[in-house]
Amino acid sequence: MANSVLENFDRWKEFLGAQVDRAQAMGMSTDQIAQVAAKMGDFLSSKVDPQNPQERLLKDMWDISSEEEQQTLARIMVKLADRAH
Repeated sequence: MANSVLENFDRWKEFLGAQVDRAQAMGMSTDQIAQVAAKMGDFLSSKVDPQNPQERLLKDMWDISSEEEQQTLARIMVKLADRAH
């Protein structure tokens, strides 16, 4: 399941959107969701090989970003995921 989600960027955004919906339903704030997304970004950047050009771009951007910039990227991904779902 995880590999098939990662192979297609649109499915990845839908998957993230569903997770954002769940987090919101549990009462998490946008800031809390972004913090979790940043932790996920750290994990994915260090442990998962990008499966498509979009993920490669995100990884490259993540790797060269400061912690503050990573927080911004995480917030943007949360917005993108929420919009895709």
